[in-house]
Amino acid sequence: MAEPHEHVFLGSGHDRNARRTVWVVVLTAVMMVAEIAAGLAFGSMALLADGVHMATHAGALAVAALAYRFARRHAHDRRFSFGTGKVGDLAGFASAVVLGIFAIGIAAESAARLMNPAEVAFGQAALVATIGLGVNLASAALLSGGHAHGHDHHHAHGYHHDHGHPHGHGDNNLRSAYLHVLADALTSVLAIVALVAGRYLGWVWLDPLMGIVGGAVIARWSWGLMRDTAGILLDVSDPALEAAIRERVEGRGDVRITDLHVWRVGPEAHAAIVSVTGAASGAEIRERLRPIHALAHVTVEAAG
Repeated sequence: MAEPHEHVFLGSGHDRNARRTVWVVVLTAVMMVAEIAAGLAFGSMALLADGVHMATHAGALAVAALAYRFARRHAHDRRFSFGTGKVGDLAGFASAVVLGIFAIGIAAESAARLMNPAEVAFGQAALVATIGLGVNLASAALLSGGHAHGHDHHHAHGYHHDHGHPHGHGDNNLRSAYLHVLADALTSVLAIVALVAGRYLGWVWLDPLMGIVGGAVIARWSWGLMRDTAGILLDVSDPALEAAIRERVEGRGDVRITDLHVWRVGPEAHAAIVSVTGAASGAEIRERLRPIHALAHVTVEAAG
């Protein structure tokens, strides 16, 4: 019988990314409270609206932070058959949904204002947008330090795991937090451009138009994150990893794979069930797969 072993498939930067996310939650929450308090004190709807808007992002970022905590706390809980490495993907999917709703809301409100222009306090709104942009840039700098967008590493002799690729291969919990901050930064930049143009060129229509553009871009980010996290939650296989496994196992011609299942169990870890027929033993098959570092859990079956 095989020796009992752990199923801890958290990413190598899990704790570091968790700390960064908490700091971003704090920054966002402080900015949110300050804007809401100032809006109430000075009767500014612009400040109040932006504060409420930041509250939605603070909530989504808090979910990301809680996901890190939950995954670490239950990492050794045997109720989770393949560990808690996918908790971040679940949180990322939820955040993608929130981001999508946020994008639709921005686009809808902007379209309404384009049809029925409203009076804009350009100076005050630009100040709010500038302060918000500063907070978002600081938050983005914190999160980008967690390799929110790295690169895949594929080698000729095997498939190696990546370090935080943005297209579904890295830490999607960190990616979701990063996209929320990036969405805030984008809306701030577009708002500043529109407000400056409105104040000095009289282009009042540019403010809602920029809102529609921003909503479209954020919706695209949301869809990408939703697609990638859904694929992981539904155990979609990785074709490149499957090909690497077949090459390593069947390369010598003495073994044939009759059934193969590959799925991701953590930001840097995959599991595989390999059914084979041929002369090689299970131990030898495992040895052949050892150079594929993305495989953290391998089950070898002898086909009947």
